[in-house]
Amino acid sequence: MVRLLRAWLIVLLAVLWLPAGAQAQAHHTTQNTHANLATISIVELPPEARDTLRAIKQGGPFVYPRDGVVFKNYERILMKHPHGYYREYTVKTSGARNRGARRIISGELNEYYYTADHYKTFKRILE
Repeated sequence: MVRLLRAWLIVLLAVLWLPAGAQAQAHHTTQNTHANLATISIVELPPEARDTLRAIKQGGPFVYPRDGVVFKNYERILMKHPHGYYREYTVKTSGARNRGARRIISGELNEYYYTADHYKTFKRILE
């Protein structure tokens, strides 16, 4: 929580020190990231994704040992946040011999994202 508050304070101070035009551009970029992200309701999720989301909210148990590791957001599709802000969880895929491509990514502020194609696209889960 302290890290999150510190990060927000740094962002706020940076925005206050930017020239007015740069402030508008920074704000516009943030809005575009949210606006361009598709959404999906919980009822539209595959049943396995609903199970994973339920497990995340309950704190487990999780099927795969890598569930809950830091998602590093290399693709830069989700909003940029400090390291450790996002966590990733596997959504079971019937017939897959490995973890498959489906994941749910959770953010520290209780936001959740679904990807069915191993981070190529994301949909924000609406609750």
